[in-house]
Amino acid sequence: MDALTVLSIIISSSLFAAAPLIFTALGGVFSERSGVVNIGLEGLMIIGAFTAIVFNLTFASTFGAATPWVALLAAMAVGGLLSLLHALASITFRADQVVSGVAINFLALGVSLFLVKMLYDKGQTDIIKVNFKKVDIPVLSDIPVIGKLIFSNISYPAIVAIALAFVAWYVLYKTPFGLRLRAVGEHPMAADTMGVNVAKMRYTAVFISGLLGGLGGGVYAQSISLDFSHATITGQGFMALAAMIFGKWHPLGAMGAAIFFGFAQSLSIVGSSIPFLENIPAVYLLVAPYVLTILALAGFIGRADAPKAAGTPYIKGSR
Repeated sequence: MDALTVLSIIISSSLFAAAPLIFTALGGVFSERSGVVNIGLEGLMIIGAFTAIVFNLTFASTFGAATPWVALLAAMAVGGLLSLLHALASITFRADQVVSGVAINFLALGVSLFLVKMLYDKGQTDIIKVNFKKVDIPVLSDIPVIGKLIFSNISYPAIVAIALAFVAWYVLYKTPFGLRLRAVGEHPMAADTMGVNVAKMRYTAVFISGLLGGLGGGVYAQSISLDFSHATITGQGFMALAAMIFGKWHPLGAMGAAIFFGFAQSLSIVGSSIPFLENIPAVYLLVAPYVLTILALAGFIGRADAPKAAGTPYIKGSR
């Protein structure tokens, strides 16, 4: 196996595994840039994965090849609605944002597993038949070297995820909406004085995080797990949270960190087909993503500054 083929396998597998993390990490960026800590990204991915799989199984005969895409819209809607519970608790009732996020994680897992048992009378759903597959992008995959490395054997959600990271960067740093959102996360009192509705901006940001978290879970379930059970989302939401921190609360930084963690996740899948990894025991490759997550945060969290008002409820008129 030549070096170009090995590199192509690594890149395509890394982007394939990174796509759900990119979506979810971007959701975390929006929420925390507004000043609301969102530990509930794991729960948002869980409910998104559950919704996407159930929708896919139910409507595959109706929507055909478009089913996975329509299922993503359903996953986003349910993720957005669940995130409003977090917003209600942390913004309106000023509850501890970390506790509220943890509650979202437990609620999403408990409700989804209960509904799976009710709907399918077993602990997991059936396997979906219409899913996201790796494809060669027409025309672009024919470009010498670059085409084989980047545009061959890649999934469309991965391309959308990377494009969305640049869109998120533009929205946050080049639009009035992004300026207001970052202002309420850095100094809500000053933003309020300038006429910005702090609560409304934070609700909007948390809702966006729910949409993107549900999207991330839906992509993961329909491209990697292909069914839903208690073990479908096992730490991916926390990896996305780590990617957001590793990326210093910046959309492009979060994307880069998510791709790094996606590479770590892909090792357990493609390691046996890569010459210099084929003799490494599979268990080491399975734990690699979690070890690299810990090492990354241990090395960089001290140098990453969160938005100044993150985790702090805002009471209008307080000082």
